Amino acid sequence: MSGHVSLVGAGPGDPGLITVAGAEALARAEVVVYDRLANPQLLDLAPEDAERVFVGKGPKAHTMSQDEINALLVERALAGRRVVRLKGGDPFVFGRGGEEAEVLAAAGIPFDVVPGVSSAVAAPAYAGIPVTHRGLAASVAFVTGHEDPAKEEQDVDWARLATAVDTLVLLMGVGQLAQITERLIAGGRAPSTPAALIEWGTLPRQRVITGTLGDIVARAAGAEIGPPAVAVVGEAVRLRETLRWFDTRPLFGLRALVTRTREQASELSRALAAAGAEPVELPAIQIVRRYDETKAAAAIDALASGAYGWLAFTSANAVEIFFDLLRQRGLDARAVRAQVAAIGPGTAGALRARGIAADVTPAADAATAEGLLAALQPFKMQEKRVLLPRAEGARDVLIEGLAARGARADEVTLYVAAPPGDPDGEGLRRLLAGEIDVAIFASSSTVRNLVALLDGDVEPLRPCRIAAIGPVTAQTVEELLGRPPDVVAREHTIAGLVQALVDSR
Repeated sequence: MSGHVSLVGAGPGDPGLITVAGAEALARAEVVVYDRLANPQLLDLAPEDAERVFVGKGPKAHTMSQDEINALLVERALAGRRVVRLKGGDPFVFGRGGEEAEVLAAAGIPFDVVPGVSSAVAAPAYAGIPVTHRGLAASVAFVTGHEDPAKEEQDVDWARLATAVDTLVLLMGVGQLAQITERLIAGGRAPSTPAALIEWGTLPRQRVITGTLGDIVARAAGAEIGPPAVAVVGEAVRLRETLRWFDTRPLFGLRALVTRTREQASELSRALAAAGAEPVELPAIQIVRRYDETKAAAAIDALASGAYGWLAFTSANAVEIFFDLLRQRGLDARAVRAQVAAIGPGTAGALRARGIAADVTPAADAATAEGLLAALQPFKMQEKRVLLPRAEGARDVLIEGLAARGARADEVTLYVAAPPGDPDGEGLRRLLAGEIDVAIFASSSTVRNLVALLDGDVEPLRPCRIAAIGPVTAQTVEELLGRPPDVVAREHTIAGLVQALVDSR
């Protein structure tokens, strides 16, 4: 039985520009065949057990020839598998998607095409250059710059194209830029026509240079602009200084190492990307559930019977696991017959999602065990029983502080923040290669485990600025890295951490 192939446009680079249909196709994929310009983050949308095959092509190096890629698509589909051919930009805009579709049609393989956002419009948009604009540009042409203008027979008539439209957008043209500009000028386009080059458009590493048709080649050489880059020629380029938005964001271009768990990294990564940074994920911990079932069940039963005066949570992870255990025993939020304390806004939010409004939450700038003890100060704790579900190896500050006030804290450990079983190879490579500007730590565990991952060698972290979510994590940084962090969030939340980075620039 034949499978199915979806030719999916991955968009121009920013993973947020994948279409809904493209994301849904990836979610169903059994095989993903992806290009060099398809953002690797999009692979996370595919099932974990999906086969991932890289077939990227660089300017001078091809992992596979086009014929080999065609044969691979046919072979996987004939084996009855659902295949996503993930192509940078749009499959049918200089993406050879039409050729692949022809091969599939000839083989009798069902296929569909999911259009993508082309870099031809997205890169100029992210540079603040509209390809059409009332009064400046009523027409636009998208042209491949990959063709050598010096060859005798050409598919592109540069002489006619030079003055045929208002805006010219050239893709894959960096290597031929000198010859292209010469042909356009020879065809009648004025050397003074505004021109721009956009390298790695829509990504935090985006660079933009502007000039004129007559000097853009020299400017590109001086800036060492390389592929992938999009060239724009036309009066609309003049609008860049007024309309630029992407590269004016506060953390633009900052390469930030995110060390949270794979499940939690997305929240921080999204916040960093929204501020213009490039998040590089290297999860330094994984949450491993580990608890004594008998002890946990006894604690839950005691809570449901009203034996505890307080239920205190020191992490959102503990909230998630504890409520999973409640469900396993056929219980829900109604079993929480106690006042509830949360160490900070993130933990309080996790409780709200499960129908519990915390009675006590320290301010965001005091989201520590010490802060929680201070927030509990107005409450009578003498002879109160406190149930404390939390991680193994947590500090004793809370238990000792409660005991000092005459309370009895019953700790139930639910998980351990363990080192990752399979470290992210790309994130580690970029750290070791010196491609990180700031390493971000949202817990002490991430500091300890990253140092362990580096076999105790903290030298790769020396060139990086260090950011810590709060004073406890900052102390761990100083102990293990031998220096205080450069940035410590005033509010001990993800939003506070990102804001601290913005304030420090």
